[in-house]
Amino acid sequence: MNGELQRSDAAPVPERAQHGRGRGPRLERAEVHAAAQAAGLALAGITTAQILERERAYLLDHVRRGMLSGFDWYTEERAHEVTDPRTLLPDVRSIISVGVPYWSGAVVPPDDGVLRGRIARYAWGNDYHRILRRRMRALTERLQAQAGPALQVRTVVDTARILDRATAARAGVGWTGKNSMLLAPRHGSWLMLGEVLLNADLPPDLPLTNDCGRCTRCLTACPTQAIVEPYRVDANRCLSYLTIEHQGSIPRQFRAPLGDRVFGCDICQEVCPYTAAARESRDADFAPRTLMNAFPALIDLLQMREEQFRAWYSGTPVTRTKRAGLARNAALALGNSGDARAIDPLRRALFTHDEAVVRSHAGWALARLVGWDARVTLQRAAASEPNAEAQRELRAELELLDTPQATAAPFAQVGG
Repeated sequence: MNGELQRSDAAPVPERAQHGRGRGPRLERAEVHAAAQAAGLALAGITTAQILERERAYLLDHVRRGMLSGFDWYTEERAHEVTDPRTLLPDVRSIISVGVPYWSGAVVPPDDGVLRGRIARYAWGNDYHRILRRRMRALTERLQAQAGPALQVRTVVDTARILDRATAARAGVGWTGKNSMLLAPRHGSWLMLGEVLLNADLPPDLPLTNDCGRCTRCLTACPTQAIVEPYRVDANRCLSYLTIEHQGSIPRQFRAPLGDRVFGCDICQEVCPYTAAARESRDADFAPRTLMNAFPALIDLLQMREEQFRAWYSGTPVTRTKRAGLARNAALALGNSGDARAIDPLRRALFTHDEAVVRSHAGWALARLVGWDARVTLQRAAASEPNAEAQRELRAELELLDTPQATAAPFAQVGG
């Protein structure tokens, strides 16, 4: 792996013969980069608006191989849309890819005796959609003041039909790592990305030629082997997808690998060598408001009501998983804790929680903590469970408890 900044020998050639250079609003590269810095966007790169042909072929193959089957809306038609910027702005000629770094240095949970989970670092602070949109609005206002009223712009953050990382790589902001993340010099993959589409012909920046070399740390470290091969991630196995986007029961084979993670996963980023060289960011927008926003108390998450969930996480990305999803994840993390203090809260959740998915996952967690001794409790819970899916989950747990391996010893050592 080469950590030095490298750029390809030639700039990409814009495929815009139907427009021609010189027509439309004019902006210079230096103006764009200065305006981005002034707007609080630390990284910016300019690229053309040509179709991402190579990425389209990859995506079509990815969809056909079932790597995105959890996202019902991600069809082959969608793959065609996200690789053509004209679906967002018909007269687009250039794209400004922008990034905000959020690595704030090494942080560990406090040693305060509380059973805590962890939230992915990008979700500690304010919702990045709002952060980027606000700063990109300031950027576009500066550009429109320079270029005049003929300038058409559209800003995009995450949810629109565009490939953030592929666009950023073509714009020279970074390069694609084997975990499919964008790696930027001096920042690693700790970046939130957005795009500004314009109807102006801008001189493009050169893409980087850096790569990961022979390093495979991210593939080896992924606890669910979601990185099935270099540059390809099976979303259905990824803990970020499972803890955030996935609704309902988390497949059993992924529950123990979840560990103490209740929202997202940073493992493939943490083990990347470029993380060690990442500059610390002191961006207040990404700072956690309280410990609950970074290392939440798991029992509190399991027992929280909707008003508590909103009080803790309103205005942050964590609301995406909803209260039921976060409490479900907390139940699994408590089961993985190996700590006897989790037993009574899990038992109460098994019988009284208002969300069926939390009740069924509390049953799994209880069985993981105390093994065969949980059998009578789970029998009572299954007999009284009104939700058919949760009842099936609990009965499946009982069948596992009847196996010789389960009766021999508890699944996990119960702490004091």
